[in-house]
Amino acid sequence: MNISNATGVRKSAAEIAKGDMDVLILSEQDVVRLLDLNQLIDGLAEGFRAIADGRVQSPDRPEITVPGKGFSLSMPAWQEGMSIAVKIVNVFEDNLELDLPNHLALINLFDPATGAPLCIMDGTYITGIRTAASAVLSVRELARQDARTVTLVGAGVQGREHLRLLPLVRDFDEIRIASLHYEDAEKLARLDPRAVAVRDVEAAVRTSDVVCLASHSYTPVIDAEWIRQGTHVSSVGYAPPQGELPLELIAIARLFVETTEAFKAPPVGCAELARIDPREATLLGDMLTGRKAGRQTADEITVYKAMGIAMEDMVAAHIAYSRARAQKAGQIVVL
Repeated sequence: MNISNATGVRKSAAEIAKGDMDVLILSEQDVVRLLDLNQLIDGLAEGFRAIADGRVQSPDRPEITVPGKGFSLSMPAWQEGMSIAVKIVNVFEDNLELDLPNHLALINLFDPATGAPLCIMDGTYITGIRTAASAVLSVRELARQDARTVTLVGAGVQGREHLRLLPLVRDFDEIRIASLHYEDAEKLARLDPRAVAVRDVEAAVRTSDVVCLASHSYTPVIDAEWIRQGTHVSSVGYAPPQGELPLELIAIARLFVETTEAFKAPPVGCAELARIDPREATLLGDMLTGRKAGRQTADEITVYKAMGIAMEDMVAAHIAYSRARAQKAGQIVVL
């Protein structure tokens, strides 16, 4: 096979070597600084529309399981106008005992014209913030416009990111935080003047307009009967075989999901949706494009169950990479 290079001189494939390639490295601190959160929420909305229009390629994610330790997922995605993004995320629950996050990730970007590597960036922060951002996008689109009180169940990484993002989509008067360990809720509540730690989860939920579940609970953290009419509920927790979201609530609410992958077996899908017919759910992208209805009445209960998908990583990485190039941020290494 003969190949022409930029000078027009023809070389055989055997004469061509990769040579040095400049690759941008973005640390966790770089990504935190570069990723604009309002842009992320809007970018995810457009990403869900792109999925609904069939403009995103995102094949099944392969899994490697380390018995007794954790699992590793590869999450690729691409759409025209962006780099090819491949995230590797490792979920090892016992990491918390080692003062490490239980989700550790890297995102790799490749040139869609040549396949050449462009960027390697931290994906741990992105994994947390994009998951919360998709849930907060659901709050923006599905919660009543007059929603003023939210209860956040969970004071870990997702609790922290929800607290950061929720004020961007609604002018909440109060953000109530509940946790298995009350002191964790108190610590998190200190980060926002609207936030208050609560001990009585039931009382908080019964009088909330929005309820965000962000725990790592293997059993439901609320009862369906606590949810009053007109409430929007989001859930991002992953802990099979049951999970944090009560099945009884799904039965009385309108269900919204990222993609039909949510109905697959864990770790790709949601444990809470294992016995649900996918036809009973509305895809967020179909709602955002207007193909399907969003909230239809003020009294309707809406539920958004998220698992996290590769499109979300691609969108977040694209924002960080684009801003890094514009600001000449990060570090160049030669591979």
